[in-house]
Amino acid sequence: MKKATIAAVLTASALVLTACSGGTSTNPESGGDDAATTKLSIGNFLDVTSWDPALADIGFDGPYLSAIYDPLLTIDGDGQPQPALATDWEVSEDFKTITMNLRTDTTFSNGEAFDSAVAVKSLDYLKAGVRSQEAFQKVESFEAVDADTIAIHLTQRDDTILYFMGLGRSYMMAPEAIDAGSLAETPVGSGPYTLSDSSVAGAEYHFDKVADHWAAEQFPFDPLTVTPLSDGTAMLNGMEGGQFNLIYGDKTGMDMAPQYDWNVSSGLSMWVGLQFSDRVGATEMGKPLGDVRVRQALNYAFNGQEMVDTIGQGVGVATNQVFPAGTPGYVESLNGTYKPSMDKAKALLAEAGYADGFDITMPMAPPFQPWQAIIEQNFGELGIGVTFKETDFMQYMSVAPEYPMFVAVIAMDGNPVATVERQIAKPQWYNPNPGLESFPEIQAQVDTVFSAEPGDAQTAEIEELNAMVTEQAFFSVWSQSTNTYISTSEFTVTPVIGMMFPTLRQIEFTG
Repeated sequence: MKKATIAAVLTASALVLTACSGGTSTNPESGGDDAATTKLSIGNFLDVTSWDPALADIGFDGPYLSAIYDPLLTIDGDGQPQPALATDWEVSEDFKTITMNLRTDTTFSNGEAFDSAVAVKSLDYLKAGVRSQEAFQKVESFEAVDADTIAIHLTQRDDTILYFMGLGRSYMMAPEAIDAGSLAETPVGSGPYTLSDSSVAGAEYHFDKVADHWAAEQFPFDPLTVTPLSDGTAMLNGMEGGQFNLIYGDKTGMDMAPQYDWNVSSGLSMWVGLQFSDRVGATEMGKPLGDVRVRQALNYAFNGQEMVDTIGQGVGVATNQVFPAGTPGYVESLNGTYKPSMDKAKALLAEAGYADGFDITMPMAPPFQPWQAIIEQNFGELGIGVTFKETDFMQYMSVAPEYPMFVAVIAMDGNPVATVERQIAKPQWYNPNPGLESFPEIQAQVDTVFSAEPGDAQTAEIEELNAMVTEQAFFSVWSQSTNTYISTSEFTVTPVIGMMFPTLRQIEFTG
């Protein structure tokens, strides 16, 4: 019996025919034996969080939402925004106005036309959204300049807004559906598909192809089905049996791929390690973490490469950085900062006054149990007494930051400024108290990053910031893990850092 690997389990934080099973087939309903269509049946790891783009998560929602809605911007594999309903854009010299030209040949599935006023209505709705508002924190207003032009007015320069919009925060919605408040139950977009009445919520979603969509050539998939299925073994069985021709995969599927002529696409997605949620030592239990030598000791105490080789089954990159490997901001030489050494860890603890260790309590949930034994072993060698408080995974995000540190599997971003914002500078659920007021030099460098000229100059400042937070041991990062997608040979998938499952635009039929 095949087993799902830990990588597949963690994505919930964050599955006998050959390749021909998913290729070109005859669809009688589209014109008889001569009408060829491209079946795409996706096995996704999680169900759609919401059909309402203002409430939806970016993670695994890509295939679902991109079928129904057109975005203003999409994104490529390097994290760079690309045109969609916005054909082009220009940023003003003072960086405070973004002007976008829009397509004029788009209609929503309820018959309403798309124009600048509609775009502004959708953007205002997204700006107020519980989840989507993250993209628009520095927006003062949206303006319909003329019928096919909008202006985004910012309160200050924003180097991440276009990235977040392309990542999944610029889907356009039919005005009547926004006013009705019905998007979560009945999505209405201008996308290449509509949600079929034959769909079964939580089990299998069918999509009907829209005739004459403006980007029809990008979406040759018909029929299109997306099935949420968190069982990696079941997904692999579905691939073998022809139910799926694209799934969210794991190490087992990667090993099987050559036998079945399957394509495998992998991209970095999350960093794995210890998050110091009290790195300034503000709480009684977290007081030791306020000493940089203690945080550094907890970096020296873990061997990331060994953990990749064993727990990660060889999948992932050993590193001590939160910037994705190989992207701007990542500095290869920093990986030697904490060469694993238990002796060095013990010496640093002794220097900090904790030669006999200290006691700490950490949360634990089933997806993180593969690391529990190594934490207990290494902490034990350092004299650190650890007590794990069991919780279920769905509550982990809400309770983990209440502890001074916790096992973290945190999604990364392809945009380096977004990494600075999300991992270092701004409060997040996993980093509720960045504590930069206690690190004035790092705060100053963050400010320098935000004001630097975009391009090489800003990247250099980000690399300097990366070196500073690494030296200050803001985290104990063990490795970076990957998302893997397995498809029959007619399909290729472009992974996108920041998306757990790419949108339909990142899925290409190659025949």
